[in-house]
Amino acid sequence: MRNKIFTLLLSGFVACSSAQATKFTLDLDGSPTNIKIQPTMYGIFFEDINFAADGGMYAELIKNRSFEFDEPLMGWKQQNTQTLSHNLDSGFLTIYSEHSKTNKNYARITVYNDKKYLLENEGFRGIGLLKDAKYDFSFDLENVSGNISAVNASLIEENGEVISNVPIIIKGEGWQKYSAVFSAPGTVEKAKLQITFTGNGVVNVDMISLFPQDTWKGRKGGLRKDLVQKLYDLQPGFLRFPGGCIVEGRTLAERYQWKKTLGNIADREYLINKWSSGFAHRLTPDYYQSFGLGFYEYFQLSEDLGAEPLPILSCGMACQFNTGELVHLEELNPFVQDALDLIEFANGDVITKWGKIRSEMGHPKAFNMKYIGVGNEQWGEDYIERYQIFEKAIHAKYPDMKIISGSGPSPDGEFFDYGWKELKKLNAQIVDEHYYNSAKWFQENAARYDKYDRNGPKVFAGEYAVQSVKTVSPDNRNNWESALSEAAFMTGLERNADVVTMTSYAPLFAHADGWQWTPDLIWFNNLQSYATPNYYVQKLFSNNKGTDLLTISYNKNSVSGQDKLYATAVKDSKNNQVIIKIVNTDHKNRSIEINPKNIKLGQKLVKTILTAPALSAENNFKMENIQPVEENIVIKNGKFSVDIPASSLLILKTK
Repeated sequence: MRNKIFTLLLSGFVACSSAQATKFTLDLDGSPTNIKIQPTMYGIFFEDINFAADGGMYAELIKNRSFEFDEPLMGWKQQNTQTLSHNLDSGFLTIYSEHSKTNKNYARITVYNDKKYLLENEGFRGIGLLKDAKYDFSFDLENVSGNISAVNASLIEENGEVISNVPIIIKGEGWQKYSAVFSAPGTVEKAKLQITFTGNGVVNVDMISLFPQDTWKGRKGGLRKDLVQKLYDLQPGFLRFPGGCIVEGRTLAERYQWKKTLGNIADREYLINKWSSGFAHRLTPDYYQSFGLGFYEYFQLSEDLGAEPLPILSCGMACQFNTGELVHLEELNPFVQDALDLIEFANGDVITKWGKIRSEMGHPKAFNMKYIGVGNEQWGEDYIERYQIFEKAIHAKYPDMKIISGSGPSPDGEFFDYGWKELKKLNAQIVDEHYYNSAKWFQENAARYDKYDRNGPKVFAGEYAVQSVKTVSPDNRNNWESALSEAAFMTGLERNADVVTMTSYAPLFAHADGWQWTPDLIWFNNLQSYATPNYYVQKLFSNNKGTDLLTISYNKNSVSGQDKLYATAVKDSKNNQVIIKIVNTDHKNRSIEINPKNIKLGQKLVKTILTAPALSAENNFKMENIQPVEENIVIKNGKFSVDIPASSLLILKTK
């Protein structure tokens, strides 16, 4: 009903204002440009920032489930049920470690008084429960001594009221896995897990876990369904993972090491997240990586989304904004071997070492990886030296692999110019560029790639987002002005599809109670998620990318900001359609006349408008006011006119 009302209001607004609108004629030339829109043109960049993985897309609800944080009891609390304080007379917990294991810690719990002792986990800013949903609860336990006969697990409200509880009978000796299922009678945003015992004695406990049963594709221990659905709806051409600066790490010891993210979930080694202390305005010492979402799961997700997997690996340089720690060139071989082994893991036959590991994890068929990234956004001579070593080794063994190189963290300047100059000399294939700038910058740079060398490396616009205040400000907003300016810029990316072959907004996700960086494409809390206006811009471009570039011009020039208009046009040969995208960044309405040449258009036109009542408007958890509105209209052969509201994105689609 909300969308219908918004449609009527928008239609009325356009009708009332069209008489006053200034008319512009855009010439659409149907002659072939021989420029293809790559299937990878619009993709997704996933980085584990803003609790995007643990506490986000990875659906585990227990924080520090196996006591592996540097402070092993972070997220856990022991209490006496009568005094609500930790009273050693009722029992206590001790952390035991076996340093020969990757999952080295477990909890030894001594219970003196089972009527008083309890253990509680706070979840990731609480535990979200949905009415009538079911949740798989499990833990590993070894009964050491005494007469403990049951573990009593409860989900409780913030005020301590019990929501649901399950008793689990303890039997036998040695380590055993126990499981039960919770049913949620109501919706609760910030529940907690509480554990008590029947009997007194000593038990060892590890891997205390709680997952919703309703995950993406119903996989046990899988991904959060609503978040992945939003990614699926983007129809992405690629998935870049796992970052971002977490690839590099603050130090080399804290870099992302993909081999440690494979195998049994319980045996994956925890690592503190780089963003736990990345920003003074949002310190999050409880931000860790369990790697339940590891490289196998990333490849699997890419396959689910129909997207090309694009992993980025450390090139032996820690984050240059932190320590800038370097691996000496003569010691770089293990890092290079990681890249070669990853290609074998993704594409190798099951008889190969890493192909066999992939098969044993449940995927005998190769993932058919075509792209790999060397470094995230490193810069300078040290990076170029290391890139050359990686490139030579990868292409010697896998000559068809496409390698992504980097031009640093900025879209211009000394380091950017140096990187491009050297990478051109080396015949680099695809160079990653990043832009975090103002709305004005994005609008003024829509023609950025018009003069790029057509014979040079291709461009991956790998990270970009309008900063409504300034870069790294916690006050940046996902408002309509930012989304509209990105749309204007994206017309320039698409118009230059012979140079720009991959693009992705960044960052992707943000937890409303656990973010570090703004703005972000999708916001979520423990129960809900919402799409920003920026998301809908990405979706409209990606869902309408087409296959072949057409020429659309204004006074014989590309439409890249004249009179605050931006436009691009494509043919979709698969669906026999022509798709025109027009952005109006002016505060005035426009009447646009389309003049087709060398092409015959159908009479039925699908018109989609994305706009907002104000540049400062945003979506939120209560309502997504800014969404595309679609209508069908009939046009005559030859020229036809459409109205485009002030500050709006218009998509026109016809046979």
